Order: sequence, then structure tokens, then C-alpha cells
Amino acid sequence: MSIRVMLVDDQVLLRTGFRMVLAAQPDMEVVAEAGDGVEALQVLRSTEVDVVLMDVRMPKLDGVEATRRICERDGAPKVIILTTFDLDEYAFSALKAGAGGFMLKDVPPGELLAAIRAVHSGDAVVAPSTTRRLLDRFAPMLPGGGAGGGRARPELDRLTDREREVVLLVAQGLSNGEIAARLVLSEATVKTHVGRILTKLELRDRVQVVVMAYETGLVRAGGPTGPAR
Repeated sequence: MSIRVMLVDDQVLLRTGFRMVLAAQPDMEVVAEAGDGVEALQVLRSTEVDVVLMDVRMPKLDGVEATRRICERDGAPKVIILTTFDLDEYAFSALKAGAGGFMLKDVPPGELLAAIRAVHSGDAVVAPSTTRRLLDRFAPMLPGGGAGGGRARPELDRLTDREREVVLLVAQGLSNGEIAARLVLSEATVKTHVGRILTKLELRDRVQVVVMAYETGLVRAGGPTGPAR
């Protein structure tokens, strides 16, 4: 069964380019398009969609608020934020709103396709290089972020030492395979740890783990990663 994709961007040429790339894939189809967040919400009421590629800056309703409203729904499609990074100061807010990840608009086609497949399968797109740069830039906007200290989260006390190690590595954008190699564990064991972490911390996915790690001070913008006791 094909992955049903919706394109949401106010630039028609960009939507056309993405549509051409996706149309060439045997396991994907573009089933809907919208030029702003309001139109996207309207279309989603009558169209079954698996993954939404969402622009951030759009008229009427921006991608952040549109993502928040989409993710509040039961059985909501996954959302991948498309950002120019240097200009879009709302991408981090979109991740907090429930997006499954973000990609730069000039991403190579292969990486975009891999991201769509990953998010559709239930994973989250957390690229180490771009994620760290984005969070380092916007972490000072978080409660208690940037200047040291973080928002207390009692749930962290529920984590075992090993789970805390895994959280720190997830926050760096490492995949399950990379974490397994780093900690000398099987990939299946790492997947189990990640599942327990999400349950204990009541988080949706790996992206939310990254957000939580910065909010609580487990990792700090521009600084080394280390455990917070």
C-alpha cells in the first residue's frame, strides 16, 4: 500500500518539485495539496493522509499552529516540517507541537524520501547535524534554557541509569543502531529501552525526547552532553 502524502506550502513551484520526486516512487503518492494551514485542515477532513510535508511560514495559518491542530486529532497523520532553517524561527515550536521531524527545503531527494518512509513507519526524523544546530540556536527560548538550569521533570527519576544514557544519545540524534554500537548492546535492546523511555516520560516519539532533553537541561545548547542528576 502506498504512503499517502499531502504537500502544504504556499509556493506552487516547490509543491510541483516535491510532487515530481514523490510521483516517481512506487510506494508513495501525493493525494492532496494545500497552500496554507487553513486549507490543509479543511482538506484533511475529507482526505486520508499518512504523512504531511508542512511548510512553516504561510499566510492565514502558519505551519506551527496547523501542526498543533493536526496532531491533536485521533489517528492524525505524521507531520514533517520543511524549513529554510536560517529564516524559520518557528521550526522548534513545530517540533514541540507534535511534528515527527524536520527537513531543510533543499534536502537531497533521497534524504526526503527516506524521511517520509521513516516517519510513516513510526520513527522520527532527527538528523544529528541539523537537529543539534537548530536546538543550539533556539534552546535559549526554552523555559530555563540557554543560561543553565532547566525545567524540573519528576518523571526523569523513573529512568534507570541505562535509560538515561540512551536518552542522552537520542538527544544527539543517534539512531538505534548507532546507540547500540556506542553502548555495546543489540539494536533490539535499544529499541526496547527507547519504548520504555517514551512510556515513562509520556512522550510521543524521539523528537519529543530531544525537546525534553533541552528543556530539562540534560543537554545544553553549545555545550557538552552529560547527565543531569
